[in-house]
Amino acid sequence: MRLGLALGYWGRGPDPRHLDLVRTAEDLGYHSVWTAESWGSDAFTPLTWIAAHTSRIRLGTAVAQMAARTPTATAMHALTLDHLSGGRMMLGLGLSGPQVVEGWYGRPFPSSPLTLTREYVDVVRQVLRREGPVRLAGRYHTHPYTGPDGTGMGKPLKSVTHPLRSTLPLLLGAEGPKNIAQTARIADGWLPLYWSPDRAGDHAGALAQAPEGFLVAPLAQARVCADVTEGLLPVKAMLGFYVGGMGHARRNFHAELMARMGYADEAAHVRELFARGRREEAVRAVPDAFADEISLVGPRERIAERLDRWRSGPVTDLLVLAPDPHTLRVLADLNS
Repeated sequence: MRLGLALGYWGRGPDPRHLDLVRTAEDLGYHSVWTAESWGSDAFTPLTWIAAHTSRIRLGTAVAQMAARTPTATAMHALTLDHLSGGRMMLGLGLSGPQVVEGWYGRPFPSSPLTLTREYVDVVRQVLRREGPVRLAGRYHTHPYTGPDGTGMGKPLKSVTHPLRSTLPLLLGAEGPKNIAQTARIADGWLPLYWSPDRAGDHAGALAQAPEGFLVAPLAQARVCADVTEGLLPVKAMLGFYVGGMGHARRNFHAELMARMGYADEAAHVRELFARGRREEAVRAVPDAFADEISLVGPRERIAERLDRWRSGPVTDLLVLAPDPHTLRVLADLNS
């Protein structure tokens, strides 16, 4: 199992510690570093900055949002950064939810998310393979465009830039069972959001369809500390925000995932508190047991025992959200 460093997305602004963390991770032998986007900083620009200050560590998006860019624009970002970094790019994509797609990007959330994802991946693959002009007569993506409001002058085009790698890895963030199964069929890897090593068997059927070399790269918060309860607070804060606030009352993929993992009542309670503006209570209402099973928190000995569980399943890459160099060093030592 390889280790990756997940930086997430910015809040108020860039974290000045990030570049030092990345350099530490590279020195420790971490395989990859990953950035994200929500409705603020983008995922690709920070990776370009990181690429200029590193030489070996792979560069991934976990995730870049599909609604933010056309698939050809995303492919342009990926192939450009792959060239500039000497072949280190890994493209992770995610659909996000109705609240963000419609509220931030001003686009309709697809009635068939699986179809949109398939079409998006198809176009990105066509650009990277560069075997011919991009052509697709899809439900959501059409190349060239033939809609009634078009000019009719669109021409099928092939990238003028030769991609460095036609096989640039493409991973998908997927939460629902059908989405995970499709990911195993059409992508090079899966980026699970809440991964519990004790529930790995829940995904055995979907992952059985995956090709050889398929990546399973979950994100997990990690922190070496003496007090487990205190160390779980950042995990619970993240869960409180995602489960309580990252979705509409009628559709919240994060809350639905938490419910499928056996915490339906607790997820509903967190959402209720968050909706009433009682955010601190919502965070406290996140069960410690749930936060604990999807993270690596506590003294070194406890993390060592729990890390063995992550290694025993299908996980190929563990992407850790770690706040300090000490935690990165401990994980690298334990995983060696």
